[in-house]
Amino acid sequence: MPDTADARARLRADCARCTGLCCVAPAFAASADFAIDKPAGHACPHLHADALCGIHAELRERGFPGCTVFDCFGAGQQTVQVTFAGGPDWRDSPEAAAPVFAAFGVQRQLHELLWYLTEALALSEAAPLHRELTAARDRTEALTAAPAGELAAVDTAALRQEAGALLLSVSELARAGVRPRGNGRRRADRRGADLVGADLRRTDLRGVGLRGAYLIGADLRGADLYRTDLLGADLRATDLRGADLSGALFLTRPQVAAARGDAATALPPGLEHPPHWAPR
Repeated sequence: MPDTADARARLRADCARCTGLCCVAPAFAASADFAIDKPAGHACPHLHADALCGIHAELRERGFPGCTVFDCFGAGQQTVQVTFAGGPDWRDSPEAAAPVFAAFGVQRQLHELLWYLTEALALSEAAPLHRELTAARDRTEALTAAPAGELAAVDTAALRQEAGALLLSVSELARAGVRPRGNGRRRADRRGADLVGADLRRTDLRGVGLRGAYLIGADLRGADLYRTDLLGADLRATDLRGADLSGALFLTRPQVAAARGDAATALPPGLEHPPHWAPR
């Protein structure tokens, strides 16, 4: 089994080995997240000739917070360095660009799925499912190395659905033995719950299933999220200052970047505090 740290490192974006695909392939809509409209397939005006962002250090101040919460999970460099190694660059022509952008879209979904499977394999409680998880990870890994034509035929929706069921089983195993302090009953599953703006300060959320929950603007300061399932939870503007997420399940860099935190916020291995988070 690959070393977890190495696997996580491979799933980290390396812009120096990409050609600015995330700044070209997707569309931007002028909003609180993006200061401008940008059609899909058109380069952002801030993308420089070296394929790096010219305002990267000032994205939030310049009206592009949406860029700071995007993460390709390493799909950009995989598309450029593997799928199209020695082949066409999107800058060569519109005809060359289309298959590159299409491959990047598939790679991004595959790499995000690899992140979840890697995190699942790192959980000791998931040992009974390691064979299934390893098989799913190896299949997904093999697809990331496929040529562009094969990538175009990948049914990512089916892959995500299959892996989602497996990851839910992992979540149930990891949360099975977690009980709220002072209460012997198992925690309720709050999948998809509407907790927008909820006051959850210093709440014991240990073992709670918050998969797909809406926590936009919720106050989780000082909350305990040990083995809390956060897969797909919407953490935009969620206040995580002083919260303990060191043992949370399936947390990603985009979720962390979308939330508010400080130096006292504890994160799981492989994740770090975004630059815009406040100091203690």
